[in-house]
Amino acid sequence: MGMLDGKVAIITGSGRGIGAATARLLGSEGARIVVSDLDPAPAEETAAAIRTAGGQAIVVPGDVTDEAFPKQLIQGTLDAFGGIDIIVNNAGYTWDAVIQNMTDKQWYAIMDVHTTAPFRILREASHFIRDAAKKEAAANGRANPRKIINVSSVSGVYGNAGQANYSTAKAGITGLTKTMAKEWGRFNVQTNCVCFGFIDTRLTAAKENAETIQRDGEEIVLGVPGQTRQMAALTISLGRPGTPEEAAGPVLFLASPLSNYVSGIVLEVTGGRAM
Repeated sequence: MGMLDGKVAIITGSGRGIGAATARLLGSEGARIVVSDLDPAPAEETAAAIRTAGGQAIVVPGDVTDEAFPKQLIQGTLDAFGGIDIIVNNAGYTWDAVIQNMTDKQWYAIMDVHTTAPFRILREASHFIRDAAKKEAAANGRANPRKIINVSSVSGVYGNAGQANYSTAKAGITGLTKTMAKEWGRFNVQTNCVCFGFIDTRLTAAKENAETIQRDGEEIVLGVPGQTRQMAALTISLGRPGTPEEAAGPVLFLASPLSNYVSGIVLEVTGGRAM
């Protein structure tokens, strides 16, 4: 018996990194997983790994910043599994520059993916969640618990040089989290935010060896300078970056019945702050 047996979980940006590790972990606990990613190939790999391990998973690929995508994502989930219990808003990337060099395009691109996209997904999901909760409450006296986990960053809490856009967007998602905790508490929805520090993913790889992505005709180099990576370890009490699997653990807690009386929090997952 898994902690999430029978639950349906949507995880955006789950083709790689933290999202993929989260999808595999929630799947191993019995959740039926909706893998969503901009790139279909890694999304299919994540779903295949879940199925190979004995779980259930479908893929709904697409761009979370596309205005039409939230409806496709929510409807695809309902068509496949008939319900929604968990939404993890994880999709995103970085496009860094100091403020004097940051363009409007960079600013809005990062705001769109990290703040506007989760807002639209939750707005679209609200139609199902509200109706289902009202029916459950009428039949059983209380709606079934549901979970929203929004992914933020310490950049959104403490700021980070070169990331005016990302820091602002990640601060915004914490505000959305706290607001939805208040709006949806009466529907027995626990809405929380997991705030990651330095986790080893392609976004934090050494820039000298980092991947590039194509967005709106622009080639964006991911990663951080090697010197920044070395300095980052000095600010972590545990002395090292976290792994995607370690990042997925707190998401499981917030998605599970263990957090049924936890809502509106920002959970920092940083390995301890040494400074």
